[in-house]
Amino acid sequence: MILKDIWLDVKAVQARDPAARSALEVLLLYQGVHALILHRFAHWFYQHKMFFIARLISQLNRFLTLIEIHPGAKMGHGILIDHGSGVVIGETAVVGDNCTIYQGVTLGGVGLNKGKRHPTLGNNVTVGCGAKILGAFEVGDNCSIAANAVLLKPLEDNVTAAGIPARPVKKDGVKIPGKPAVNTEEIERLNKRIACLEQEIRRLQKEQKEKKLHHNTARIS
Repeated sequence: MILKDIWLDVKAVQARDPAARSALEVLLLYQGVHALILHRFAHWFYQHKMFFIARLISQLNRFLTLIEIHPGAKMGHGILIDHGSGVVIGETAVVGDNCTIYQGVTLGGVGLNKGKRHPTLGNNVTVGCGAKILGAFEVGDNCSIAANAVLLKPLEDNVTAAGIPARPVKKDGVKIPGKPAVNTEEIERLNKRIACLEQEIRRLQKEQKEKKLHHNTARIS
């Protein structure tokens, strides 16, 4: 099973990285593939409760590849970790099949409680360089997280998210309308109109008081 997953990871790099020339080159020279190979062995030891050996392999993995994957993380097959430096994947994170993860990505936890605290990525998810996905929630299949985005909430399938904090900007490839842009000229015009109306109200109130005073004076006379 481990060897099959390794081969699928190699083929994923060949399919999705234009710079990859051959399976042998990918297997021998791609640090993302090396990180996944070492993680798969570390995860096997972790599943069999040999935690020290699992953590030792993961630390060696981090030293050799600059990619930190906790041995408890569950990684699907056909994953591409492109370039990879600075990638951090937490203990309870789950990464689905055929996902693409670029450099500087963090799949991190929020809080200090034990249990599920890291995100779950569906299948065919792309996470742009520098993006942070923080918390125990699900990201649906076929989602894309833009570079440097900070995602703190779950996403439905087929959604593109961007920003800090990240919000959906596309659904099924169609742009989601955002908040209308603020028209400063229109706001200024409205403010001037309000000021004129307030001045007119004050004038009318003054005239009303003067008429009332004049009427009272005439009655006394």
